[in-house]
Amino acid sequence: MENMFGEGLKKIILMGIGAAAVTAEKSQQVVDELVKKGEITVEQGKELNQELKRNVKKSFEDAAKAGEEVEAEAAAKADDMEKKISDMTVEELENLKAMISKAEEAVKGKEE
Repeated sequence: MENMFGEGLKKIILMGIGAAAVTAEKSQQVVDELVKKGEITVEQGKELNQELKRNVKKSFEDAAKAGEEVEAEAAAKADDMEKKISDMTVEELENLKAMISKAEEAVKGKEE
């Protein structure tokens, strides 16, 4: 179960990184164009590029940290759920199975 959460989070983080990379690339192009047009100096362009790089790096770090936190929380909840299930009586397990079956039937009914 932990692997399932990890793969989903990895995909989300990679999508965010990809979006940030595209944004950084486009921003770089805009800065280069401004320098060519003479609207900003080469030095100002370099400063803007450095700031963009720092912002992108911070965004990547923040996204990675958030992903790790969510993954850890999901793993903890999965472990907690596993423990609760292992502590259930036979009757409680049968009730849980019935609830799951009912939920599966409801989902199948919506899909049709």
